[in-house]
Amino acid sequence: MPHADASLVPDSIKTKSEFWTHVYDQLEILVGVQRHWVSNLSNAASLIYSSLQAFPSNFGDGERSVNWCGESSVFHCRSRQPGQQTLAKEDRPAPFFVMTCFYLISSLFPQPRFTDDASMDPKSQTHASTNMLLGPFSGRPACQWIEVSPRPRGVCGDAFVKRSTVLVPDVLTYPGHIACDGDTKSEIVCPLILRKGGEDIVLGVLDLDCLAIGGFDADDQVGLERIAALIIRSCDW
Repeated sequence: MPHADASLVPDSIKTKSEFWTHVYDQLEILVGVQRHWVSNLSNAASLIYSSLQAFPSNFGDGERSVNWCGESSVFHCRSRQPGQQTLAKEDRPAPFFVMTCFYLISSLFPQPRFTDDASMDPKSQTHASTNMLLGPFSGRPACQWIEVSPRPRGVCGDAFVKRSTVLVPDVLTYPGHIACDGDTKSEIVCPLILRKGGEDIVLGVLDLDCLAIGGFDADDQVGLERIAALIIRSCDW
């Protein structure tokens, strides 16, 4: 099966619970062949983003679109059958933009190998110990980093520090919300927690934004937390 077909959602899937189980199963196959976190998180962001676009009964096109998931898919994802005409751009349904994103602690990122450390911006070095950096994502351009210490910023910072999922029905009512995309109306952020030697280490977060108020619910939280756990198990950190 071509890798891209992993993002197709069968018509038999009707509920969010069924949807997230399907995405989990597809991701388990994709990340089962190697353990590098950059590659696995890249495919995870793309898979979640594209699958949400292909699930119009709950997400998909229009005002309920998810607009950030950690590459960008402009139009609703449908497989085109042989002989089927492609719609002109103006006739296609408005995209339900999805954003799926990962933010990771800076220590996970490689140090420069071909650039002299002396030439690095001292300000960026100072930020390194107090920020999560932007990782693999799908959607519009996003914040390059999010501060987590000494004072966490936004939904992502709070989920990181609290070590628990933060579900925000209306971002305009959330204190300190960071507007990476002004069209975002709701958000859900799941922490990525590695359990090692009796210690919980927060490596980063998985962040999804939606164009609708109340775009995410408890079913999404359960599904995304399972996916976050799968990602942790499937990568070498």
